[in-house]
Amino acid sequence: AARAAAEKWLALLDAGNYGTAWDQTAKAFRDNVTRQQWVDSLPKTRGALGAAKSRTVEVASFKPSLPGMPDGDYVTVRFSTNFEKKNDAQELVTLVYEGGAWRPLGYGV
Repeated sequence: AARAAAEKWLALLDAGNYGTAWDQTAKAFRDNVTRQQWVDSLPKTRGALGAAKSRTVEVASFKPSLPGMPDGDYVTVRFSTNFEKKNDAQELVTLVYEGGAWRPLGYGV
């Protein structure tokens, strides 16, 4: 379920729906990054890579805790992604189970 949530969320990023993607993140993420910061930063980060052409899950790992976070249910999913301007990029989505759903807590590429 966490993997499916990560893939669905990344599809929002692929489509440029950064505001909607932010709306779906975990509370801890929203507390640290404003919607405007997120919407302003993503075109710079993702735009330089071009469109995502393909994405496959490399590994998904469950953890009962993360540094600086309360105990809970966390999953980190690592993707191998081919973008227009960069092949074999790594995307990392960390999710937390919150409010009955897996919600993104962190993203890196």
